[in-house]
Amino acid sequence: MQLSASVASHLREQIVSGRLKTGEFLRIDAIASELGVSTTPVREGLLLLQSESFVRLLPRRGFVVNSFSQGDLRDIFWAQAVIAAELASRAAQKMGKEGVAHLQHLIAEHKAAYKARNDEQVARLGHEFHRAINLAAESPRLALLLGSLTKQLPNRFYASIEGQLEETFEYHPIILDAIRMKDSEAVRSLMYRHIMGGGDHLVDSLERSGAWGEPPASVAKSVAKSSAKPAVRSARGGAKAQPAKPAKAAKPTKPVKAPARSKAAAKPAAPKGRARA
Repeated sequence: MQLSASVASHLREQIVSGRLKTGEFLRIDAIASELGVSTTPVREGLLLLQSESFVRLLPRRGFVVNSFSQGDLRDIFWAQAVIAAELASRAAQKMGKEGVAHLQHLIAEHKAAYKARNDEQVARLGHEFHRAINLAAESPRLALLLGSLTKQLPNRFYASIEGQLEETFEYHPIILDAIRMKDSEAVRSLMYRHIMGGGDHLVDSLERSGAWGEPPASVAKSVAKSSAKPAVRSARGGAKAQPAKPAKAAKPTKPVKAPARSKAAAKPAAPKGRARA
C-alpha cells in the first residue's frame, strides 16, 4: 500500500468509527506528526478521502470531516451485497474440487486464529475466504468494482464488531456447502444475507458507541456556506453520487433457500455475518 493510501485508510477508519466527528477539522501538520510521516502523503490521503466524500476542503480553512450517516453505511453494504452475491453465484458453477478444498481449509484456519486470539490473522483469513470466491467467479471487472467498495471499510474494522465473528463462523460453512452442491441461487441468497447482516451489526455497534453526533454549530455553518463551491481541482469530479435507492436495502426479489442436501436446509434462517472482497 502506498503511504498516501495508508494515511487515507487510517483516517477513513477514524471517521467511520466515529472517533473523528462530523465537522471536525483535520490539520495536516498534526496528522503527519501523529503518524510519523511528511505532510505530502497526508495531503494526498486527504484528497483521496475527498474523492470518496469522507472529507471536504473549506477555502482558507482546511479539510473538514463530512457527514457519514447510517444511510451512507447501509448503502455501502447494500452495494457490496448485490455484487458479492452475483460473484458467489457465478463461482458456484465454476469452482472445482481444489477450490472447495481451499475454502474448507480457510474456514478451519479462521476458527483456529479466532481461538488463538490472533486478530490480524482473523481479519486476513476472513477476507481471504471471500476473495477466493470472488476470483473463482472469473469476472475481474465485477470483482474490481467490489474491491473499490470494500476499501471504504478496512478489514480489521470488521473483526472487532460484537457478535460478528460468531455468526460468520456459522455462515461460511453453509455458503461452502451450497457451493459444493453448485446451487447458484442458494449461494446468491446466502451471500446477500451474510453481507447485509454484517451491515446491521456494524450500524448497531456504531450507534451504541455514539458515532453519529451533531457537528459544532460554527463548523456546520462554515460547511453550509461552502456547499456550493468545488473542492480542489486535483479531485474534481471524484465525489461519488448517492445511489437511487432507499437507505435500508430490500431483500432480494426472489429469495432462495439453500439446497436440501446441504447444511443450510437444516436451518430455518441463516445467521447474520460479514463479508469482504
